[in-house]
Amino acid sequence: MQRSYKYYDIVMALFVTVLLISNIASAAKLVDLRMSLLGLPLAFDGGTLLFPLSYIFGDILTEVYGYGRSRRVIWVGFACALLMSATFYFLGRLPGDPVWGQFIYEGLAETLPGMPAPSDPTAVGQSAYNAILGGVSSGAIIIASLVAYWAGEFSNSYILARMKVLTQGRWLWTRTIGSTLVGQGVDTVIFVLIATLLGVFPPEIALGLIVANYIFKVLIEIGFTPVTYLAVNHLKRAEHEDYFDRDTDFNPFHIAQA
Repeated sequence: MQRSYKYYDIVMALFVTVLLISNIASAAKLVDLRMSLLGLPLAFDGGTLLFPLSYIFGDILTEVYGYGRSRRVIWVGFACALLMSATFYFLGRLPGDPVWGQFIYEGLAETLPGMPAPSDPTAVGQSAYNAILGGVSSGAIIIASLVAYWAGEFSNSYILARMKVLTQGRWLWTRTIGSTLVGQGVDTVIFVLIATLLGVFPPEIALGLIVANYIFKVLIEIGFTPVTYLAVNHLKRAEHEDYFDRDTDFNPFHIAQA
């Protein structure tokens, strides 16, 4: 029989929310800390600030509820991200309203004095839309983010579940950090490489993005380890669950098995 949990749906909602916000932030802005590591500039996309939290929620889901239930959440997140990208894609191709375009122009004119009045306000609005949300709806970003997310999250969940059995549930920090080292590495490399190959990022900053993103994400995971401990311990007590994946089918496509 399927068990009923008090907090499983809340953790799922937080996981998906972090994922969607991160995807928008990734396309909206690149951040440059004006620092370098081993000669590589520490620049990263905006989603890096929040996206590591999705791995923390993924750790909590797998640690408490098991790989099977975590697998369902990963697929829910995948479907929601695809729906969001498709919505922004089709919205960007619908004709804009001139009043909307004029409103966008007036906002830009406040920060850019002397900006000439456009002959077509709608084009100004569309340019602003493309600049901020166009990345979320571009085919390259959709492919890169979804493939990287899928591979990284399943790698993270699999490693944590197997390590939990091997360590007999001890040393939680070793599997939360260990799984992140693998999952975030897979995610970061795949995302940056695909996005670079498809023309989103210039090749000369690809290596720097990989290094900066990976280091930043891992440091966040390490820094949040005490919070992860508190959340995991609370959920285990509240849900009366501490799942061990001893006989689990780890096929990521067996969604019905939870």
